[in-house]
Amino acid sequence: MPDDVKPLYQVNEYTPDPAVVFDRSVAATYVRYARMMVARGYVQSSLGGMAVRVPHPDYPDGICYAKPQGISLEEMEEDDLVITDIPFGRVLHGTRATTVGHQMNREILRLRPDVNCVIHLHHDETIAFLAAGHEEIRSTSLTFSYLMQKPAHYLPAHLNVEEDVAPIKTFIQDTNCIIMRRHGFTVLGRTVSEAYHRTNVLVSEVKRNVIVETLAAVKGTTPEYLSKEDMEWMFQRGDAVVYPSLIRKDDR
Repeated sequence: MPDDVKPLYQVNEYTPDPAVVFDRSVAATYVRYARMMVARGYVQSSLGGMAVRVPHPDYPDGICYAKPQGISLEEMEEDDLVITDIPFGRVLHGTRATTVGHQMNREILRLRPDVNCVIHLHHDETIAFLAAGHEEIRSTSLTFSYLMQKPAHYLPAHLNVEEDVAPIKTFIQDTNCIIMRRHGFTVLGRTVSEAYHRTNVLVSEVKRNVIVETLAAVKGTTPEYLSKEDMEWMFQRGDAVVYPSLIRKDDR
């Protein structure tokens, strides 16, 4: 919520709205991608989650399909999903409360109208790599920058934007990926597919960093990473490379 707006509702206030109809196709997409992430080994316990925005005529920010508390992406079934509004976090459909992480998801969706999916994972290798003393995940490949399209933003270990969302507004416009030390990462996408692809390329880059640093240490060489200038050049050209437009000739 903006600092100057008094909340009309409490987070997780039960306010079912008959105008909000549970869309089975959205739920099926949610569970499908949740299981794809589970199959890749990204999910640990009930922590982490995904939020999917869907437009609705009665809600200017849209409505949000989310995982409730006490269940993991690994266990999710379609009927487990709840639907919330975005500014307040009230429950419009379903009978369970959302997780504390959903407050972060909602704030990201509120501040980034171009984003329709947020994926948050407590990824083992990311946490371990940064805990080993590395300051950042560097780029070994072309794919990361073309897919991510903005630089990652790093949060210090003591800052938990799941519990206090206020700092999010200071950086969220300039990133599609938040790296949370001792915590994991949060990835943004215009679609569920894009958020999933960005999650995969981030995980791949972490794995490559581990391999490169290990092999370089054994061999006594210096790892080769892309420069920030090269990455910036690729950020700006991501759509043209990853999502080129179909060209149609005019009828003659």
